[in-house]
Amino acid sequence: MSRYPYTKAQLEQIVYTQLENLDAMNDLLRIMKLQNELLDKANMQLKDEIKEFKQTFVKYPTTLSQKK
Repeated sequence: MSRYPYTKAQLEQIVYTQLENLDAMNDLLRIMKLQNELLDKANMQLKDEIKEFKQTFVKYPTTLSQKK
């Protein structure tokens, strides 16, 4: 019985697979970062549009003064 449960070739394959998985996760993180930047930009534009709308919105008085 061998002292080590894995052969050198098996360990190399495991390390190579882990490297591929890390590369894939890095790609996903880059995509998520880009999506977050796009969301931030869209949120800023929406915030500006809401601010402009509020400035042009006419507020009518809500209380009526009744004289008797």
